[in-house]
Amino acid sequence: MAIPAIQVARLGKYILTQTLKGNKHYPLVLMLEPLFQCNLRCKGCGKVNQPPEILNKRLSVQECIDAVEECGAPIVSIPGGEPLLHPEIPTIVSELIKRKKFVYLCTNGILMPERIHEFKPSPYLTFNLHLDGPAEVHDKVVCKQGVFDSAVRAIKLLKSKGFRVNTNTTLFGGQTAEKAAEFFDFLMDLKVDGMTLSSAFSYEAAEDQDAFLTRPQSEKLFREIFTIGKNKNWDFSHSSFYLDFLAGNQPNYKCSPWGNPCRSVHGWQRPCYLLEDGFVSSYKELMEDTDWDKFGVGNDPRCANCMVHCGFEPTAVADSVKRPIKGAMLALKGVSVK
Repeated sequence: MAIPAIQVARLGKYILTQTLKGNKHYPLVLMLEPLFQCNLRCKGCGKVNQPPEILNKRLSVQECIDAVEECGAPIVSIPGGEPLLHPEIPTIVSELIKRKKFVYLCTNGILMPERIHEFKPSPYLTFNLHLDGPAEVHDKVVCKQGVFDSAVRAIKLLKSKGFRVNTNTTLFGGQTAEKAAEFFDFLMDLKVDGMTLSSAFSYEAAEDQDAFLTRPQSEKLFREIFTIGKNKNWDFSHSSFYLDFLAGNQPNYKCSPWGNPCRSVHGWQRPCYLLEDGFVSSYKELMEDTDWDKFGVGNDPRCANCMVHCGFEPTAVADSVKRPIKGAMLALKGVSVK
């Protein structure tokens, strides 16, 4: 199962509680970036372009705990940078698990063999391995040979030790549906617990702007992928409504940038993980002083081609709560493809 039953139940209860309270802007996933430093320089990432004084900065254990408690989201995703470069990352993870937060620790896998002994398997912990395609694709995206093999070894090692493992795949321009389908088959053969998908979004800080997909290109690619995968047992860590959105079948979805707030070494990022319109010092200030209606497709030209899960998954999840019968039908047939 892509998402643990305990997480589904806890998330459902949380969303229902927020709905009954009449809350419109509530977080589902906190994007916690304890550092920007990385041991790779991927062409789709702009984090490593930060000045040295920022790359050398770390959030402390207490700052991470404070951010999680201030935000209140039931799920915490820890990207970076490369989180395994943070000397206190095992303590951070342990403290969040004590608070019964579902933690997704994102990593490229390079440092996994030397740090795995610092973690313990838990239903609250999932390692999220970055893999953007087969070896020739992934190593080109991360601009370094051998990283694909390191990630695969890390997946096998983690699974052998009893850890939950997801993969995180961003599809860039030039990738075909056939190759993507073969890659997903490969990942399922590795017995990963779930796969996370996204189309490459050309946010301003990214280095290689030519590698990104337009929205029509993304929809066409995902429709073709899901057509091929109709009779396959792929486990995606997404709501069926979000997968339907990727295939172009939910054209009216609006972004919910408040659903995945981001706390980094700069502070709370406004308005979302991929756009930088300044930072504020508190979650309360982020939620109350941000003009959310300014952003999203149709409002901000920077968002025109965005289909990224950090903005649209919260919308899809909220929709699935409103339309549970249709959600069940979509889940049964994988995803509706026109």
